[in-house]
Amino acid sequence: MTVHGLAAENVSLGYDRTPVVVDLSLRVPEGRITALIGPNGCGKSTLLRGLTRLLRPSSGTVLLEGTDIHRLGARELARKLGLLPQAPLAPGGITVTELVALGRAPHQSWLSRPSKADRQAVERALALTGTTELADRVVDELSGGQRQRAWIAMVLAQETGVLLLDEPTTFLDMAHAVEVLDTISDLNLQQGCTVVMVLHDLNLAARYADHLMAMADGRLIAQGTPAEVLTEDLLSSAFSLAAKVISDPVSHTPLVVPIGRARVAPMGGAA
Repeated sequence: MTVHGLAAENVSLGYDRTPVVVDLSLRVPEGRITALIGPNGCGKSTLLRGLTRLLRPSSGTVLLEGTDIHRLGARELARKLGLLPQAPLAPGGITVTELVALGRAPHQSWLSRPSKADRQAVERALALTGTTELADRVVDELSGGQRQRAWIAMVLAQETGVLLLDEPTTFLDMAHAVEVLDTISDLNLQQGCTVVMVLHDLNLAARYADHLMAMADGRLIAQGTPAEVLTEDLLSSAFSLAAKVISDPVSHTPLVVPIGRARVAPMGGAA
């Protein structure tokens, strides 16, 4: 799979003349997993909408392969960039295979029948996301983690070089969140695709992302490896969070331990 470059140059975004993202520039590392982190309302999802052309910048430019994305046709853009929005809704009664096949729309002409290439792309997407056994199941009957994997399979069937995921673990319990992020990590390793995802859980972001971009007040305030970005000073200034940052005993990535008004167990064990 060809890796594609995605960048923003001096981009400002907002709603009804209310600025949310201000004069922001970034370049997404190609072939890596990038997580956008930051406090609620800092502009993460707005930025993702701008990067996918769902929201036109009031100033600045979003570039894909060096071309302003607003100069690309809708079908051409959909062949290059896939988006999984927050809490997507499937049509009632649709099966997993039918949902995943919707990802082939950018590659088909109007009223055309699915080609051999379309069917193979759907089969690959199902296999890569571990949803082959769910192919004939109705999407509404799946667990949260299974449903998210089915949606990821749909985006994967587009066969784009860039995947943007807006809070892919929202409303999932820890087990299902890990299941979904393991799938995303496997896709990145096997396909070499560029992934950008908004995550609220800082520890999961640190464990699964190669690159973090931290936002606050509509601006990019830090970026780099998880170890470079997740510092106690940044947590205090950006999140107003008093915390200790230690090493995750499993992944050896940064582990954020909030202090708050924690109850400290007495010496010699828990009370």
